[in-house]
Amino acid sequence: MRLFAATLATETNTFSPLPTSLASYREGVFLRPGEHPDDAPRMCTAPLFVARQRAEKEGFSLIEGSCFAASPAGTTNRQDYELMRDEILDQLRRALPLDGVLLGLHGAMVAYGYDDVEGDILERVRAIVSPGCVIGVELDPHCHLTLKRVQLSDVIVLYKEFPHIDVVERAEDVLDLVLAQLRGQIKPVMSVYDCRQIQSYPTTLPLMRGFVDKIKALEGKDGILSISIGHCFPYADVPELSARVLVIADGAKTKADALARELGEELVAMRGKTLPEYLDIDAAITAGLACKDGPVVLAEPADNAGGGAPSDNTSILRALVARDVPDAGIGPVWDPVAVRLAFDAGVGASLALRLGGKTGPASGQPFDAEVTVLGLAREAWQSFGPTKVPVGDCAAVRIGGVDVVLISNRTQALGLELFRNVGIEPTRKRLLVVKSTNHFMAAFGPIATKVLYVDSDAPLARDYRRVPYRRIQRPIWPLDEVTHPGLIY
Repeated sequence: MRLFAATLATETNTFSPLPTSLASYREGVFLRPGEHPDDAPRMCTAPLFVARQRAEKEGFSLIEGSCFAASPAGTTNRQDYELMRDEILDQLRRALPLDGVLLGLHGAMVAYGYDDVEGDILERVRAIVSPGCVIGVELDPHCHLTLKRVQLSDVIVLYKEFPHIDVVERAEDVLDLVLAQLRGQIKPVMSVYDCRQIQSYPTTLPLMRGFVDKIKALEGKDGILSISIGHCFPYADVPELSARVLVIADGAKTKADALARELGEELVAMRGKTLPEYLDIDAAITAGLACKDGPVVLAEPADNAGGGAPSDNTSILRALVARDVPDAGIGPVWDPVAVRLAFDAGVGASLALRLGGKTGPASGQPFDAEVTVLGLAREAWQSFGPTKVPVGDCAAVRIGGVDVVLISNRTQALGLELFRNVGIEPTRKRLLVVKSTNHFMAAFGPIATKVLYVDSDAPLARDYRRVPYRRIQRPIWPLDEVTHPGLIY
């Protein structure tokens, strides 16, 4: 039995001022066949990572393709997308004959000329392999679960957790189902329910925690093979943007339809109920300082690099310094120029430094301050569940009572290493500001005495009615009050 595995992934914010090019993938994941490290999966590479670990024991041969992944940003350059795609497709052709294909994709990637990149890849893969070849796909829940990719795949599994700490477990599910189909043990059929809504679904809050636990309990019983919840990615102006429920059953389409409808209706009933409370900047700082013990974590989703934001907005930093807040930390602020200057100055040096505010109007004004360089680190990493995420060269600078982590490789706050790389101990801070929507919760939630969410003036508006959509299918909630959810596949 021969399986092929590869990855091509990013999450595309079509409103972002940051174009995505080959250089963006080189800064993230850019691995040719055989180059994937053995220690942990990288962004969207879990199917290859898991298959490599299990190949010998499971009795199949794994042919490894390239793995390309970039931090979320704007639309990918067409020529660069086609270059990476075609490299993987050429590897696929050379690997023939194949029994199965495992693809680690994101699900919300857009390239110029391609609204549905994943659908394009799957269409081309399906045209190359034999009719009996089984195609299994792992997707991020912040995906566009388009009909095209459902029709072209045999198995699709999405991560269940937000933060995404279960990427390896879900890749195991993909491989299990692909192997079971190849061995004639199952006949997967898929059903999709379109909830016609745009919303965020953190699984660290009680409502979605209970919902995810419920679907986990349903899997593996009564012929139900897999259940996935596609949250959608709200900052992409593509036609099939919407939350959708995917159910895979063993040969019983009627059963899959019924469960998809039941779960979809339950998700529709959660409209407006799955989000945390958001405070403005001053109110969040005041509430944080009112807590006797720290660290109090203030999350800033609106400047989350994981949603395509630049992560260089200065508004919270400015407020912390203006209020002379003691024992505070903030990170990451993406500013390669400031990082370079801090390295040039060296640890312990004091200098006048301009921070952030570089990318566009939503980045706020640059912040000028006298800073002291606290720590420096080259080619640093932070952890996110089982994965490792590069932050590049990074520097910590102090302004009054506020320590700022500057990074050269744009990414969101994920692991405690973000601060510890540069000598800052996050558990000792009174206030800790993290630029992230919810992924920070995996590492920062356990150390926080309280978590507060801030809706700043950075570009990722939490009220989706403020997002200037032009191409999405209407009606859809919350843009429209009356919608028409239902089974679409």
